[in-house]
Amino acid sequence: MITKKLKILVIDDEPAVRRFLNFGLEPQGYLVEEADSGRGGIEKINTFKPDLIILDLGLPDIGGLEVLKIMRSWSKIPVIILTVRDSDADKVALLEAGADDYLTKPFSMAELSARVKVAQRHARAAHEANPIFKSERLEIDMVSKSVKLDGHMIHLTSTEFDLLRILVLASGRVVSVQNLVSEVWNVEGDAQVHYLRVYMGHLRKKLEVDPSNPTLILTEAGVGYRLKLDREGD
Repeated sequence: MITKKLKILVIDDEPAVRRFLNFGLEPQGYLVEEADSGRGGIEKINTFKPDLIILDLGLPDIGGLEVLKIMRSWSKIPVIILTVRDSDADKVALLEAGADDYLTKPFSMAELSARVKVAQRHARAAHEANPIFKSERLEIDMVSKSVKLDGHMIHLTSTEFDLLRILVLASGRVVSVQNLVSEVWNVEGDAQVHYLRVYMGHLRKKLEVDPSNPTLILTEAGVGYRLKLDREGD
C-alpha cells in the first residue's frame, strides 16, 4: 500500500532556515516545497496545494501575519508560525489570526516535528469529522466534489465549485473579491473581477430560489461575498 506523502510548504526568506527545514523534514517522508516571500507563498498555496504550512513572520514583501490573514479568508490549511517574538500578546495575536501553532526561534527539529504531527492529527480529525457541508437546502461533499440542492444533484463547473468551496471554507466570513480572484484564477488585480461577477451570477442561478434576491450567496457591498450558514443541527 502506497501512503500519500504529507505536503509541507515552507514560507521563509532565510535560505539557511529553508535548508534546515528541508533537510530535517524530507527524511521523515514529507514532501517539502519552498517560497522566499509572502506573495510567492500565496501563489505556492494555490499551485502546490500543501497539507500544512510553516510560515515565518518576517518576510521581505508582506508580513507573515498578513499572509496568514489572507489565506484564512479562504483556507483552513494548518499553519505553524516561526517567530522571534515571545510575548504573550504576540502569541495571542497569532492564534486569533488563525495560526494553529507557533515556534520561537531558535528551535530544534525534534520540537518542530512534534508540532507538525500534532497539527496533522488535528487536520485529519477535522476532515474526517466533517467532510460534508450541509445547510437547510444545500449539501456539498468536499471529497467527491458533488453538490445537492433540496436533495437533487446540481452540476457545477470546476470554477463554480472552486468558488463555492472557498465560500464554504470561510465558515460564514466575508471573502474579498481580491482573494477570490487570486485563489481561483491565480492572478492579482482587477482583470478577472468581471469574470468573478459572471460566475457568481451562474452560481446563483443554479442555487438560489430567486437569483435576483439571493439568500444563500450574499454580496457584501464593496468587499466581497459571503455564504450564509444555516447548518443542520446548529
